[in-house]
Amino acid sequence: MVTVSLHEKNGIYQAVLNYKDNNGKRKQKWVSTKLKVRGNKKQALAKAEEIKTKFENSLNCNSLSKVNHTNNILFIDFIKDWLEIVRKTIEPSTYTSYQQIVNDRINKYFTKKPIKLVDLQVIDIQEYYNTLYKDGLSGNSVIHHHAIIRKCLDYAYKMDIIPNNPADKVQRPKKEQYIGSFYNENELNELFEKSKDDPMHLIILVTAYYGLRRSEVLGLKWDAFDFENKTITIKHTVIIAKLDGKRQLIKKDRTKNKSSYRTLPLVNEIAEKLLEFKEQQEYFKKAFGKSYSKEYKDYVFVKPDGKLVRPDYISEHFKILLNNLGLRHIRFHDLRHSCASLLLAKGVPMKAIQEWLGHSNFSTTANIYAHLDSNSKQFSADTISSAFNLNNVQKNRNEECESSSLSNCI
Repeated sequence: MVTVSLHEKNGIYQAVLNYKDNNGKRKQKWVSTKLKVRGNKKQALAKAEEIKTKFENSLNCNSLSKVNHTNNILFIDFIKDWLEIVRKTIEPSTYTSYQQIVNDRINKYFTKKPIKLVDLQVIDIQEYYNTLYKDGLSGNSVIHHHAIIRKCLDYAYKMDIIPNNPADKVQRPKKEQYIGSFYNENELNELFEKSKDDPMHLIILVTAYYGLRRSEVLGLKWDAFDFENKTITIKHTVIIAKLDGKRQLIKKDRTKNKSSYRTLPLVNEIAEKLLEFKEQQEYFKKAFGKSYSKEYKDYVFVKPDGKLVRPDYISEHFKILLNNLGLRHIRFHDLRHSCASLLLAKGVPMKAIQEWLGHSNFSTTANIYAHLDSNSKQFSADTISSAFNLNNVQKNRNEECESSSLSNCI
């Protein structure tokens, strides 16, 4: 990993690059920004980042050029090297999922079949997918493996290490439609009523009302709520991921995608409960005194001692809660599906639901919830029935029969 900082030398800003060489030895490189110190700090910072990017690219090219000259690197070794190269260009959560797949099934399979990168064929990749299917993985899971392998080989192709990308010719795994579980209106109201005394009660309410992802509800900070103008803005997320063998909380001042950043009306009943919850937090701050955690002071959903509620606790506790309350089991994420299904049942258009849930495109919403859209289906049925009006046709037919001979109606 390369870091950059600004230093002054002879009245000129210098970009100081800190990095480790191939042997793990820490090194430093000074590059002039050619900008005078006075009045140019903002431009110098931007120039330093540009210098850093070019330097990182040169390091990547140098490391891969060595691979290119040998032509002996195994595919499994190359994909591990590639994973480290792209690490700094992708989200930590994305890197974690890539790392898990590469170090688990891909590593296990291609270690037993040590194929050189330059010798990897379409059939080799297809046989790997077939093995995944035999092991019981779904098409959706195999798609994740395909995406990683394809991106890795695409990188090798662009670096002129291989003549083409064999993954482009492999039959892409078929995506399976996911049909999630959900609570209907009565079940949701029963859950709200029975969970009143549970520590997760407000989390459940906010999640179900707004169809939030787990990362979004736990990422809510108090500045997300405008109690005067009655709005809630989804703009921060918290996830847990296994990074380099350790489970870590990852806090991000951004959402899953551009559409996930959204501002929605703050309903009165939620606003009231939030203000009550805030008063309760102030009480706990005084009660715990110096032992109260200040690390997450801006977050809404913290425990009495001020520590953030962890994502894995949410899922585990929700399962136990439903069991204790004698309610039908659904996942915590299914509260999001419950919100969408309820909106559909109340006649809210699919486009509006897409915006409410923060899906990146309309097709995502339609693919997941189209089978629940009974209102539009009933409207279609009524429309087609009205157009053809078979009852009137038969009525007219009967009247004709009554006014004519019986033989004409046979």
